[in-house]
Amino acid sequence: MTATLVTGISELVTCDPTAEGADMAGRAGVAGTAGRAFAAGGAQGADPLGRLVDAALVIADGRVVWFGRRSAAAAADRRIDLGGRAVLPGFVDSHSHLVFDGDRAAEFTARMTGARYDGGGIATTMAATRAADDQTLRALVGGRVAEMRRQGTTTVEIKSGYGLTVEDEARALAVAREFTSETTYLGAHVVPPEARGDRSAYVSLVCGPMLEACAPSARWADVFCEPNSPHAFTEEEAYAVLSAAADSGLGLRVHGNQLGHGPGVRLAVELGAASVDHCTYLSAADVDLLADAADTTVATLLPGVEFSTRSPYPPARRLLEAGATVALATDCNPGTCYSSSMPFMIALAVREMGMSPAEAVLAATVGGAKALRRNDIGRIVVGGPADLCVLDAPTHEHLAYRPGVPIARTLEV
Repeated sequence: MTATLVTGISELVTCDPTAEGADMAGRAGVAGTAGRAFAAGGAQGADPLGRLVDAALVIADGRVVWFGRRSAAAAADRRIDLGGRAVLPGFVDSHSHLVFDGDRAAEFTARMTGARYDGGGIATTMAATRAADDQTLRALVGGRVAEMRRQGTTTVEIKSGYGLTVEDEARALAVAREFTSETTYLGAHVVPPEARGDRSAYVSLVCGPMLEACAPSARWADVFCEPNSPHAFTEEEAYAVLSAAADSGLGLRVHGNQLGHGPGVRLAVELGAASVDHCTYLSAADVDLLADAADTTVATLLPGVEFSTRSPYPPARRLLEAGATVALATDCNPGTCYSSSMPFMIALAVREMGMSPAEAVLAATVGGAKALRRNDIGRIVVGGPADLCVLDAPTHEHLAYRPGVPIARTLEV
């Protein structure tokens, strides 16, 4: 087993306030500077980012086997000197729609001149995706995942939802499964045009034959519960889909409260969903529900969508101060956010949603891991996977300080 010593780390952000296994002396000068504790990050008074300065770490067999002060590092078979760069856990993008073909740039342009988004453009992507063969879809997804890795993302969730037939949803998930274990069945994305004359028949299809065909390739099921869109699903329809998925052994996720106030948050919490995503429009009762369910249901915020649709940004500050667990994700998709950049989401969260750089980094790592109910990613711990992000910058603050600049990448050992 070959061991690699990674040194020249100006700031090692573990996202673990206990920094188990680290030399605590390496924390000099960082404690107390990260701001308030974050629900996903640790106890009040601790540095929620669990940072060490002038640090090093050792990787063997794809896992972190040691980290601490550079002066305390032992020799290893190989050495990588990062020359004063910061290292973080790889970003966890817990919401994406990567299995698609086609282009909707014209729709984006129309929104920039005042058109309102209501979900109807999904049908355009559906037609192009149905027409694409498996090889084309595989190449497109592979390119998008590679693009994410070049920006520091090491774990990505991928949804279906642009086929909306039994065959097309099943093949979308089969393709997604080649790139991630975090696959989500989204047959309940919208009601396709050919089924709008009989919505109940389509819901029955999603709950029955389509679910049966897709479940073997999925870990999760999701539904676009949005009574403010004529294309999405009502509370009753969403409940039926999620209940059937749970009975099939799938974990639950919800697209909720994106276009207006609605039942998405309440439904997600009631059914014990791992995450409710968007959360653009939240009542005081919704915030309280998410705070009370902080250990089970994550509020996943997708600020790239608001940037791309000119909608109000989600109330991140209210959620954090109430004690909810918050994640950030890209929602990379062709219609409402064609961005694969988690650093951009961090910058938007800081600039537009009132999050501190530390809170945004935690939401993009630990928060995303919680949204996937994973405790093996999103942190740097001894024995954990070496899923690491390197910044061409000395500290994590540069993710928000230098928006749009490609300073983040995965560490390849």
